[in-house]
Parts: sequence; structure tokens; C-alpha cells
Amino acid sequence: MSTPKRQPVVRHRDEVEPVPCPCGWSTRIITADDGAAMSAHVTHITQGAAHFHEITDEMYYIIEGEGYLELDGRTYPVRPGLAIYIPAGVTHRGWGDFKALIVVNPAFDPDDEIVVGS
Repeated sequence: MSTPKRQPVVRHRDEVEPVPCPCGWSTRIITADDGAAMSAHVTHITQGAAHFHEITDEMYYIIEGEGYLELDGRTYPVRPGLAIYIPAGVTHRGWGDFKALIVVNPAFDPDDEIVVGS
């Protein structure tokens, strides 16, 4: 028995309403609801809450603005062109005023977003 073929997803970020998240506002362009094995978000980060994911790895690519990203207590300045790999289990938060393309693997699950201290 063969596995059903996944269908391509083509969507512009303007077709998706941003939603609040621990980092700020996330435009979740491609998600698990699309049947995708991974997801893609554009997130506007201003003052993020520290959080981690038990299952998902994330790749941030800073597309505009500047600020800071804290990973397990270590702070890194961010600016456009910077890529950051955040493995599952790493507590992270960002602040400043920047936007990041975030690729999540496996696809984002809201139940796998654990805010620290709440």
C-alpha cells in the first residue's frame, strides 16, 4: 500500500491573518493543517516571552529589523541575513523590532509551545 502523495501549497503571506504568539505576532503561512511535513511563518518580534518546544526544531532567518535573541540564557544580536537554528528543548525569546522567517520541523503544533514561568 502506497502513502498518499502530499499536495503542494502555494500561499502569499497577505492571505493569512497574523495571530498572537509568545514572540509577538505570527503569520503562519504554511501549517500542519495544510498536510505539510514542516511549516513556515513570518513572525514580527518585539518583546517575546521565553518558551521552548519539546518536539519541533526551528530555523529563524531574519528578514528585516534588529534586536536580540536569547537561547538558553545566551544573548545574540540579530539583523537581516542572520540564520539561527534552534533545536527542540532550547528555551528562547526575542526582543527589539524585527521580522523572521521561521521554518518549523515537524510542522508547528500550538500544543508544543511551552511558555517558561506560566
